[in-house]
Amino acid sequence: MTDVALPSDVSFPADGFALFPDRSVIALRVNGELKDLATVVTETDAVEPVTIDSPDGLGILRHSTAHVLAQAVQRIRPQADLGIGPPITDGFYYDFGVDEPFTPEDLKAIKKEMERIVRDNQRFVRRVVSDDEARAELADEPFKLELIGLKGGGADKTEGASVEVGAGELTIYDNVGRDGEVVWKDLCRGPHVPGTRLVGNGWDLTRIAGAYWRGSEKNPQLQRIYGTAWPSKDELRAYQARLEEAAKRDHRKLGKELDLFSFPDEIGSGLSVWHPKGGVVRGEMEQHARRRHIAGGYTYVYTPHISKQDLFLQSNHLVTYKEGMFPPIHLDEERDEHGEITKHGQDYYLKPMNCPMHILIYKERARSYRDLPMRLAENGTVYRNELSGALHGLTRVRGFTQDDSHLFVTPEQLEEEATRVLEFVISMLRDFGLDDFELELSMKDDEKGKWIGSEEFWEYSTNALRNVAVASGLKLTEVPGEAAFYGPKIDLKTRDAIGRTWQLSTVQVDPNLPERFELEYTDRDGQKKRPIMIHRALFGSIERFFAILLEHYAGAFPVWLSPVQVVGIPVAEQYAEYLTDVVARLQAEGVRAEVDRSDERMQKKIRNHTTHKVPLLLIAGEQDRSAGTVSFRFRDGTQRNGIPIDEAVALVQRAISTHALVNTAEDLV
Repeated sequence: MTDVALPSDVSFPADGFALFPDRSVIALRVNGELKDLATVVTETDAVEPVTIDSPDGLGILRHSTAHVLAQAVQRIRPQADLGIGPPITDGFYYDFGVDEPFTPEDLKAIKKEMERIVRDNQRFVRRVVSDDEARAELADEPFKLELIGLKGGGADKTEGASVEVGAGELTIYDNVGRDGEVVWKDLCRGPHVPGTRLVGNGWDLTRIAGAYWRGSEKNPQLQRIYGTAWPSKDELRAYQARLEEAAKRDHRKLGKELDLFSFPDEIGSGLSVWHPKGGVVRGEMEQHARRRHIAGGYTYVYTPHISKQDLFLQSNHLVTYKEGMFPPIHLDEERDEHGEITKHGQDYYLKPMNCPMHILIYKERARSYRDLPMRLAENGTVYRNELSGALHGLTRVRGFTQDDSHLFVTPEQLEEEATRVLEFVISMLRDFGLDDFELELSMKDDEKGKWIGSEEFWEYSTNALRNVAVASGLKLTEVPGEAAFYGPKIDLKTRDAIGRTWQLSTVQVDPNLPERFELEYTDRDGQKKRPIMIHRALFGSIERFFAILLEHYAGAFPVWLSPVQVVGIPVAEQYAEYLTDVVARLQAEGVRAEVDRSDERMQKKIRNHTTHKVPLLLIAGEQDRSAGTVSFRFRDGTQRNGIPIDEAVALVQRAISTHALVNTAEDLV
């Protein structure tokens, strides 16, 4: 039944209220599926309690709060059409079709109405309906009617729709008042908290945005209200404090303040230019990664930004990913003097991915088992036609550079090579100061028709990745049903300085593209066999990883990544030459160092360079010049005085070579 102790007086069949009287339990997992607490189970069912502070519990709490929001909106604006209201990371949203956009004043009124609904403690009651019954009950809800038509798999293609309809039965959740009357209802798969009072006071509405219905610009634009929900007021306040800190660290704000990158309107949305200082950081990232890759047995290749459409037809990108690709560029057409076509042109596409071109490099000549594993790496710039509303600084752009690697291996090499890849990825990320990791293994589930390939392949490839993940010693979460249709994958997630989780590296097993491109190698027995391909992105994209690092360090990079590593600040102009000689020694060792010889006062210079996050300021006056020393000033305002020049140079070099983060006097060792 369950490993959790049950009340001694429980008799079966029983519902969740009888099994788990603890008020922190808000739902059940029955035979692997999330269910309402009111669900009746038998003694043979596998039942687990779902607490409000668990990941599943938080999702249920947030989805229930989205329903409270939708009910409140329809009380205030009865003509509002209901869209979709799924839980998302740290919160929820609900989309509405309304004649007039919501205003900040509307949000205040909606929040007051939500508070009333929470106090009313309406019960969430699940009810199974047929398609026809749902259409009759929701006849005035055009978006809900469209979702009913998507039942059976189409909902998976609509953001958030899976919380409303799926492949199974349709259900409506009634909100039932204390008098037993239904006061509101919504199409929903559930589950929900038992009653609205459990939504509590740990929620808030955060912002209003526009959103196209089902994510397509061809559809009506709706109004989206975002919110957040937590088990308690204290947890809400802690989350809001994290948001305030995140706003201070926003890479778009820091990028402008520190003169790192920009998005000129003249170039276009989602297309960045890197300024000299940003270029220094990016260059250090790329060069370090290149050195590590070469040492790890990778070979760098280079491929064009554009290709004939046939390549992307063969790879299937143009079939499954066309909306994410830029429109074709028609080239090579020739006409005679009469304007008649003498040679038909061809459509070319900007590449959305590098893998088809790496495959062609593999396919250029016959391969033997002795050539494998073959490890190809590229910093390849790709282009994706992201919706303008989805663009977000460097984390969601239209042109970006993937630190892409593709490995071609024999089936016998899969586990060993995947182990090498994961160890390499973790080691590299630690070089950049990230060290809080966990893994997610995406596997197939039992849904027939969704997956290609033999059961044997899925079993051995999934076991291989599981063995790799377990051997790493990191926390592992297995997620059935989230694999790519052709193979399992491992995603590595990292936590940043303020506790946010980012998905970075992916190790994806792929037998599909080798099959589509008919890749072969000659094995030891002389037989032709198919290699397995491993897709491996370490940073994901250089732009996104740069943004994550920028926010992780709040712009105060480790010394090795800092655009300017050392600035000399003379106490007065007569000491500038002395500091220039010291800085010249550092420059000769490859240190990015300079002397501030501006007319500003010394204290103003210190403030300016501290604001620009320079890690090491060298200050010298008469005492230092006479003694052949310098004084260090650090980002936090602490100092170390009277350091001999040779020792100072050695300290700076060591800080760079060890990738040290130097913010205080104690950090420089």
